[in-house]
Amino acid sequence: MSGSSDTVSTSVVNELSGKVAVVTGSSSGIGRAIAIELARAGADVIVHGCSNEAGAESTRSAIEALGCDSAAVVADLADPASHEPLVEQAWAWRECVDIWINNAGADVLTGEAASGPFFEKLEVLWKTDVQATISLSRLAGERMKQLGAQAGSSVILNMGWDQAEHGMAGDSGEMFATTKGAIMAFSKSLAQSLAPRVRVNCLAPGWIKTSWGDAAAIYWQERARSESLLARWGTPEDVARVARFLASPAASFITGQIVPVNGGLRRG
Repeated sequence: MSGSSDTVSTSVVNELSGKVAVVTGSSSGIGRAIAIELARAGADVIVHGCSNEAGAESTRSAIEALGCDSAAVVADLADPASHEPLVEQAWAWRECVDIWINNAGADVLTGEAASGPFFEKLEVLWKTDVQATISLSRLAGERMKQLGAQAGSSVILNMGWDQAEHGMAGDSGEMFATTKGAIMAFSKSLAQSLAPRVRVNCLAPGWIKTSWGDAAAIYWQERARSESLLARWGTPEDVARVARFLASPAASFITGQIVPVNGGLRRG
């Protein structure tokens, strides 16, 4: 009986062994947690950053410490000219990519960008979050569809927002509902375009405590806890574990879905 249990445990731990993954925006935050979690499952991972080269190298080192291979690349995804070279570079590394996760997003909530005009911030979000996700998904998805050895063996995960469907008042709510809502709708359609070779799903995180959450005012700290049925902030690792599941063979019959990671959204 104990021998059978050990066999099952090993297969679960290494469920992504032999797989190659790309995680955009993985120099910090949720992306970093996802990249490391995929490595824990046995995947070799390409780490991507925009300007945080030190962060990308740190993530790469953490992955290699787990016994998996990793490479770090830097590209500004707000520039459409960077998309095709990034995909080319990713495929050249191992001659295939099994898992592509579009996590990269512009930060318009902290630093100088936070005080910018509404439409200026919306444009930044649109270029980095929406256009890059669509472009990279289509480029990677077409290769996966052509080269996929087995139906559903290739995976694309995109990043939405749990409140995009219902909306949230204020400038930030309007901006993120617009951009993340577009990604969620696109993901559902892409899943149909790439089926049955490629599975496409979209994560919809709620209040996740990244660097913005660490410095957020008491109002936001209390709101984050009160809007979760589990009465706490989520962590990047909470999102990463769901991403790992959706990328794994255990989720082989799941595609075209929006998957909230929010501790149960409490509305009203």
